[in-house]
Amino acid sequence: MSGAKQRVELEAGYLLHQRPYRESSALLEVFTEVHGRVGLVARGVRSARSRQRGDLQPFRPLRFSWQSRGDLGTLIAAESEGAVMALRGKALYSAFYLNELLIRLLARHDPHPVLFSAYSSSLQVLGQGGDVEAVLRRFEINLLQELGYGLQLDFDVETGEALGPDTLYDYHLESGPVPTDPDLQGGFVFRGASLLAMARGEFGDPLVLQDAKRLLRAALRLYLGDKPLKSRELFRPVKQG
Repeated sequence: MSGAKQRVELEAGYLLHQRPYRESSALLEVFTEVHGRVGLVARGVRSARSRQRGDLQPFRPLRFSWQSRGDLGTLIAAESEGAVMALRGKALYSAFYLNELLIRLLARHDPHPVLFSAYSSSLQVLGQGGDVEAVLRRFEINLLQELGYGLQLDFDVETGEALGPDTLYDYHLESGPVPTDPDLQGGFVFRGASLLAMARGEFGDPLVLQDAKRLLRAALRLYLGDKPLKSRELFRPVKQG
């Protein structure tokens, strides 16, 4: 960003993460509809007298006002637009996972209004008890698409022909699917039916969900690098319970 002073008023957004800063302040990472991911200093917000302390919670729709000169802004106000989503157990851990993906993969001040809408909708579905795995897979597909790394799920990348539901494909992560011989060993193989269902956003079939998780985990690893996601550790107690 340039060094020009900027003031933003009542921008729709969500708090992704906060950590203590100095004696009573906090450093915030927020995801906003118009300005994308933004870093803000919230001065005095950890003080018992702070009016904003109760509103600054993840998964609550907020309106942020801030001013900035450079990469990091100073929070002026955060106003609640509604209640915190009623998230419990796996749904709550999944929401933290979405937040961590946004922090790790989005550049600051890079607007993604379509992704903002997808994030807001995902929180609503999670709060309403929707299928957690389907929500995560749809969001991951949207995220990769918005970042410019969208998965090719409709066509054979060698011939340009539509995928055959009954054909097996070796998926090349940086290009897409190519037909493969089912008798050959090795490769990153998926059924055409699974890839086509992912393209339509349909995850009712457990086999499609299984294939989607395998494909998307590998695709995201290309851009996340070797540093593990902290939020994935939260799922372990749920699986053991």
